Amino acid sequence: MALGDLMASRFSSQSPVAFVSNHYDHYPSSHEDDAIDVARRDDNNNSNNNRDRDSDTASTSNYGGGNATASTTATTTTSTAYLPQTVVLCELRHEAFEASVPTGPSDSGLVSKWRPKDRMKTGYVALVLCLNISVDPPDVIKISPCARMECWTDPLSMAPQKALETIGKNLSIQYERWQPKARYKVQLDPTVDEVKKLCNTCRKYAKSERVLFHYNGHGVPKPTTNGEIWLFNKSYTQYIPLPVSDLDSWLRTPSIYVFDCSAAGMIVNAFLELHDWNASGSAGSTRDCILLAACEAHETLPQSDEFPADVFTSCLTTPIKMALKWFYRRSLLCDSLDYSLIDKIPGRQNDRKTLLGELNWIFTAVTDTIAWNVLPRDLFQKLFRQDLLVASLFRNFLLAERIMRSANCSPISHPMLPPTHQHHMWDAWDMAAEICLSQLPSLVEDPNAEFQPSPFFTEQLTAFEVWLDHGSEHKKPPEQLPIVLQVLLSQCHRFRALVLLGRFLDMGRWAVDLALSVGIFPYVLKLLQTTTPELRQILVFIWTKILALDKSCQVDLVKDGGHTYFIRFLDSLEAYPEQRAMAAFVLAVIVDGHRRGQEACIKAGLIHVCLKHLQGSVPNDTQTEPLFLQWLCLCLGKLWEDFTEAQILGLQADSPAIYAPLLLEPQPEVRASAAFALANLLDVGGDVCRDGATGDDECDDDEKIRAEISIIRSLLSAVSDGSPLVRAEVAVALARFAFGHKQHLKSIAASYWKPQSNSLLNSLPSLAHIKATGSGHANPNQYVPHASIVSSQFGPLTRVGSDSPSVVRDGRASTSSPTTAGIMHGSPLSDDSSLHSDSGILNDIVSNGEILHSRPKPLDNALYSQCVLAMCTLAKDPSPRIASLGRRVLSIIGIEQVVTKSVNSTGSSGPKTSSPSLAGLARSSSWFDMHAGNSSLYIFLP
Repeated sequence: MALGDLMASRFSSQSPVAFVSNHYDHYPSSHEDDAIDVARRDDNNNSNNNRDRDSDTASTSNYGGGNATASTTATTTTSTAYLPQTVVLCELRHEAFEASVPTGPSDSGLVSKWRPKDRMKTGYVALVLCLNISVDPPDVIKISPCARMECWTDPLSMAPQKALETIGKNLSIQYERWQPKARYKVQLDPTVDEVKKLCNTCRKYAKSERVLFHYNGHGVPKPTTNGEIWLFNKSYTQYIPLPVSDLDSWLRTPSIYVFDCSAAGMIVNAFLELHDWNASGSAGSTRDCILLAACEAHETLPQSDEFPADVFTSCLTTPIKMALKWFYRRSLLCDSLDYSLIDKIPGRQNDRKTLLGELNWIFTAVTDTIAWNVLPRDLFQKLFRQDLLVASLFRNFLLAERIMRSANCSPISHPMLPPTHQHHMWDAWDMAAEICLSQLPSLVEDPNAEFQPSPFFTEQLTAFEVWLDHGSEHKKPPEQLPIVLQVLLSQCHRFRALVLLGRFLDMGRWAVDLALSVGIFPYVLKLLQTTTPELRQILVFIWTKILALDKSCQVDLVKDGGHTYFIRFLDSLEAYPEQRAMAAFVLAVIVDGHRRGQEACIKAGLIHVCLKHLQGSVPNDTQTEPLFLQWLCLCLGKLWEDFTEAQILGLQADSPAIYAPLLLEPQPEVRASAAFALANLLDVGGDVCRDGATGDDECDDDEKIRAEISIIRSLLSAVSDGSPLVRAEVAVALARFAFGHKQHLKSIAASYWKPQSNSLLNSLPSLAHIKATGSGHANPNQYVPHASIVSSQFGPLTRVGSDSPSVVRDGRASTSSPTTAGIMHGSPLSDDSSLHSDSGILNDIVSNGEILHSRPKPLDNALYSQCVLAMCTLAKDPSPRIASLGRRVLSIIGIEQVVTKSVNSTGSSGPKTSSPSLAGLARSSSWFDMHAGNSSLYIFLP
């Protein structure tokens, strides 16, 4: 629900201006730190939409100074953009307003495809280890020396039972690094009954959460061709098979399985056959079961002592350690660096200012980038953005593929991933690892030595900047986009990353959608909690882009208190008006149709802030930024739309008097925005003013009536405005007024078409001092005589008196077109029938799904007469769209149009009554329809 044509562009391409596409217009248009870690873990998102961009508009952004400066001029003034144009009626708002088809309110909002459809969490982890230490399985012939390490523990270095318990404990600790909130259950060398009990317990307490089942089968035979895994009997004298069908029936879904054993592909094949995933490609999505296996069905795990025995598990749970040990043997550092130092890397994984933390940070960026560039968007969202533990395991799975393929072993998964072991981003990882490892000796020797950060992120930002200079929607997306998100975690890189991200978003809706799909949303949401001054302008710009694409983000902003950030920025005099206009746009979206957003912004003082800046503006001042005034008006209009409490506060703050001068602004967008805001101050059927009110309520009614009179008088002055944008808003405002004063307007309208003497006509308060001649487009301070209305405004008129069944017809008049004759007639519609005929505008008077009825006190007849005259004027407007709106407004007060076909060649003719459709009066067709996805704010920056 927004001021549709108000936002059509009327500025030159050199002017920095916010552009909101016309609701009637479908032209393509150009378009600190741990808290963010939580956002990264909890709220990563994805989508895959295509967006429009006008390639004729080239722009770059300058955020550093907080101001948009024209690239073709040395000055920052934009006043020349608002000078009168030499060509008339050629701008988008004129072309689009009449060319497009009117649409009613959208039934559903923009589908946020970038959001995860179902958030998921792995709540329980079942760890099953079948090692049978000191006893080799019968089908395995081990080499000497061979891999022995399990969870970085040598099982032969201690008693078998103690070694088994130590390995189980270490495995649990390794998993907890990735999901510390999950519950972990370990079974060591279990029987079938013990595994069954474990699985049933996990599913019982996990409920709808995901369960992870980890199976280490290094001490038992390979899985069978039927997909059976091996366990033990109670006396450990026999291997007992467990069919995967039983395992699946115990754990059910959602679940994820990790199988670390030779020929693990056998188990995956059994699962695929069990659920017939091979026959139907869609079955995998309906059955939420993820599989990770160490090797193919015909392969055996590596036995080289270069690797640990559980190399697959080590890659999944300790990727940095595994990656560095593998890289060490293949780099030149092996001659100068002590291998044992890798186990002594200082720091913590979640502290990016330490060596271990930086390596983990770079590894996450590299693996996310590889996955983003090779996976379909929906699969990337499912595996890397839906579940924290699943995302970590799949990042580490990419490493497992790289390392194990070097040993002629191919890890597999379901869903299946394309090969990634030779992706060029692994070269960037190797370089970053080498630079970090080169500092390891000095850092281990001297704990106080200063750690030098890797140039990895600086170089990747430079690569992203190069892409921005040469890329476009039609070229391959920038592969560094996931890295840019990771860079937002660092204070030293954050400003540059935000600036580059803003440039990318400025390329069009497709770029915003791409950034949201990679997971930008939780990062920029948490950044609203920062107080760094230099980030304010660029953050407001980024949020302007996001909300222009997806209105549903308003809920997240209000939930996290983000609206206060934009209110403070809006009230900041240091920012330029164009930038504060963006903040006003963001706030307008936050309160649009969102009651919690309206309540939160009222509590934060948004009304006072907006009115203060509106009151401080000087009408017709060339230095006043029209775009800022426009969005201040729209913001307040949306704030008190269908919200009685906000309307009362607006009236108490004398808003009508503040808005009245804005109806004289030279820019039609500003005038239309002011009319929109004033219209929403009219309480259609509120409970405040009812018959029988006494005492303080009576005083409140009087104040409200005075405010209502002020609003209507201001709007009546704009009935003959030269812009159809403004007249459309006035028509909707009169419709709102007509619903609240229907009976009084009906009686006034009925008196116009009663056969009366001139003396009686002259006795009407609204017509007493008017000359007998007049125009349909009257001066707002004058009245047009009844005779003029009848003779010049309408064709044949029929009046059906509400107090008499008699029918009186006036004389004929000229028709409005060669083929049709417009007949306006008043009918004795009851309240119910009138309400039924006015169904098209109910969107403007419905609050919380209930129609609010009221019986407001009558105003003076002169004002009612002016309103009826204004409605008649709009009904004969030169613009077909406005004329249609005007006729619908008249139908509210019982004056309906009858279309009579012209006489054909046979001389036959017949009247045809068309029931008025009022859908065009719905507010969503006079602002911009966010729900339909056609409303996008484009900020053109030189």
